[in-house]
Amino acid sequence: MTENFRNISKVGFMKHNGGLEFRKISDTEFEFTTTIKEFHMNAGGVTHGGFVMSMLDSGMGTSAHQVIKGRAVTISLNTNFIGGSKVGDKIIGYAKIKKHTNTLIFMYGEIKCEDKLLATAEGIWKKI
Repeated sequence: MTENFRNISKVGFMKHNGGLEFRKISDTEFEFTTTIKEFHMNAGGVTHGGFVMSMLDSGMGTSAHQVIKGRAVTISLNTNFIGGSKVGDKIIGYAKIKKHTNTLIFMYGEIKCEDKLLATAEGIWKKI
């Protein structure tokens, strides 16, 4: 059962960077979204790669927290940048739990804008 999006950026880094909404799709799949603002842009006129990585880290990390019902930290996040977005675009992230052990969570993630792939990522989170 797919949940409605809810704001997960009430304090901290992602709130400062425009906020992020999150929802559960299934026990192993999650989505997260935001709207691109002027301060997300780089000098080249596209969304800054650092923001895209931060969005992936926050969305995938929240997915890990949901699965383990506790806290986890990012061990690695390998990101491939494929496309760009502009001010006003709504971008949507997707996270899938690939494997879950006693101490680690392995995930795949991606960011899209209107079905156009912007970035993909693979990461590992460690339970703390």
